[in-house]
Amino acid sequence: MHTFKYLILLLISLLSACTFETSKLPPETETSNKNSISTVTPDNNSPLLESLVENYLQKTPVPTTINLTYLQAQKVQEQFAKEISKSLGQIVGYKAALTNPKAQEGFNVSQPLRGVLLEKMLLENGSVISAQFGSRPIGEGDLIMRVESTEINNAKTPRETLKYLDAVIPFIELGDLVYSKDVKLDAPALLAINVGARAGILGKPIPVADTDEWENRLKSLRIEILDANGKVLTSGNSSDLLGNPLNVVLWIKDSLQSEGKELKKGDLLSLGSMTSFIPIKSNSTIRAQYINLEPNKNVEIFVKFE
Repeated sequence: MHTFKYLILLLISLLSACTFETSKLPPETETSNKNSISTVTPDNNSPLLESLVENYLQKTPVPTTINLTYLQAQKVQEQFAKEISKSLGQIVGYKAALTNPKAQEGFNVSQPLRGVLLEKMLLENGSVISAQFGSRPIGEGDLIMRVESTEINNAKTPRETLKYLDAVIPFIELGDLVYSKDVKLDAPALLAINVGARAGILGKPIPVADTDEWENRLKSLRIEILDANGKVLTSGNSSDLLGNPLNVVLWIKDSLQSEGKELKKGDLLSLGSMTSFIPIKSNSTIRAQYINLEPNKNVEIFVKFE
């Protein structure tokens, strides 16, 4: 009986000591400056996710450096996309980023990154929108391919994907870097924010066919981004998209299958930027002109910024 009482007293003494030691922790370990640049690790992804979603929806830069592996960033992106889809609608396709070897080199990766396109991200040609459409808004000359059949999931080569695509669509991507300029943006950080998908201007779908002519046309088209007065701001070629836009289509398909997912009929595939970033200014217009996409004429789409 005396032994039992002794053990109880000893346990109470140990618990009291632990409580005392905890109470001596310095104040800075219990609170943090929300406005400072901090590092978020995989151990506290929930605050990171909340910060990314809140700042994205409020269109304010995220003042946070994150420290994630590629796989951890994929998980963050999945939850991030799920949260923002409550405002931006269902998934209607996928976006590839870093499809240019130079861009991959800059982010120290050897393959592209993938995100999702949401319904309300896609805007009509000639739309007028705010120049502050995102936290850190940018424009890019892009290209979209539309899936015609789920048989594309069986394609083994870039050319085979062409059999199961029914349209190519001119696309001005209006991306968002999301993070503050003070934050170092690496590949996992970009992956976590759904590779910067925010909005984009869709042109009229142009039917494609499984022919050598169309394959060559897709590989050799050129894009020029012009201002309202016709001044060329930047330009690029479809060959910058992994050497061939159809290589990007195949990569998106393969990357989805590696995660147990498949493409569906009607999915829109944004193939990545063919141009450098375009700064967004108020009271301006951006025009994207596609050369050699259709015979004997250029195809043009545009967007106006308030």
